[in-house]
Amino acid sequence: MSAPHHASRQTAPSERDAGEGFAVREPATRLARKLGVGDAVVIGLGAMIGAGIFAALAPAARAAGADLLWGLALAAFVAYCNATSSASLAALYPESGGTYAYGRRRLSPFWGFVAGFGFVIGKLASCAAMALTFAAYAAPSLARPLAVAATIALTAINYFGVARTVLATRIVVAVVLACLALVVFAAAFGGAADITRMTAATSSDAAGILQSAGFLFFAFAGYARIATLGEEVKDPARTIPRAIPLALGVTLVVYGAVAISALAAVGADGLAQSPAPLVAVVQSGRFASLAPLVRVGAAVASLGVLLSLLAGVSRTAFAMAGNGDLPRYFASVHARHRIPDHAELAVGAIVAVIVLLADVRDAIGFSAFAVLGYYGIANACALTLAPPERRWPRWLAVAGVAGCALLACSLPLTSVISGATLLAAGATVYAMRRHPSAPR
Repeated sequence: MSAPHHASRQTAPSERDAGEGFAVREPATRLARKLGVGDAVVIGLGAMIGAGIFAALAPAARAAGADLLWGLALAAFVAYCNATSSASLAALYPESGGTYAYGRRRLSPFWGFVAGFGFVIGKLASCAAMALTFAAYAAPSLARPLAVAATIALTAINYFGVARTVLATRIVVAVVLACLALVVFAAAFGGAADITRMTAATSSDAAGILQSAGFLFFAFAGYARIATLGEEVKDPARTIPRAIPLALGVTLVVYGAVAISALAAVGADGLAQSPAPLVAVVQSGRFASLAPLVRVGAAVASLGVLLSLLAGVSRTAFAMAGNGDLPRYFASVHARHRIPDHAELAVGAIVAVIVLLADVRDAIGFSAFAVLGYYGIANACALTLAPPERRWPRWLAVAGVAGCALLACSLPLTSVISGATLLAAGATVYAMRRHPSAPR
């Protein structure tokens, strides 16, 4: 007999109870539903407005020059297509796991596994990258120990309940938005801005713009974090479809303002040549003394993304374990805090090991490839929705599938090969385990 705090069977979202004439209850859940629209938007912002914008502008500028603004628009469009598909599906299936759960329900258990496996391995690499990015800004000489310490601390925050996660994310988002506002202010009033830099002739072509979109998509990835927390959202059929597009819209406005200001202040060449492009923007004018604040903002942003990533990966692992696609040990729910405790601790431990042993810079491309595959499957799931279930036009899901494939193929060849190889390896193991002749 299992302990009472372990996961029970997964309840279908359609199971509801009017309860003696009172209002319809929330869909049954194994976790605590505590997140409203505002909380869900904050989670989404914490997953998007983070370290990506501090780092992605440089490679995007190298790929497309001043035309990176077109890359930003393309990345935002693909992200919007993915977000509408994720929001529609999350409203129907408000449970942990995101596209892993949708793939199982709308396509097949195999495609659900591929989505979940891609998300977990891709985001584990992203977690390690964010931990190391934080440490590089905060104390480069102690990068690895400090990155491990940050991972442990944020795992502890998540462990003591999702309400604490939201509170910490609110603080991080406020700090990062203030930092980015400082960058825009310094660019606009620092005396170095020149609007002609935004229209300077560049040697970029369609391939360069496409590659810049691939880099900038990394800065948007995270909008579906709300969906992976589907079992902890109040009134999910209403909350999730509102929160995901709203978080994405706010992020696009912020990123657009930062990108335009940065180009006007230092130009595409200045962004491309700087390892810390937003620091270079502030240093270009009379407000150079504020550069340390931007570094602090970048460090805090990295922590915000890491906090959200740890929560999202653990929920997907929890959902996969509940269906037997990962060891059942990870389907445990803490009796008091009602969070996936074993999955949370395992994710934190794995990220800490990666931080200590691996150089994750090359893994970022692999992470992007795996996550684009994850969102591609989400769009494929949305294509199967009947008209009464659909909240947005079907062509958006078609565009999402095509966009994910296009951006994934624009990544460096090594990233494409390594990502495809690991996904194929996971799919092969899954198929062998599920085959009737395979040992149980």
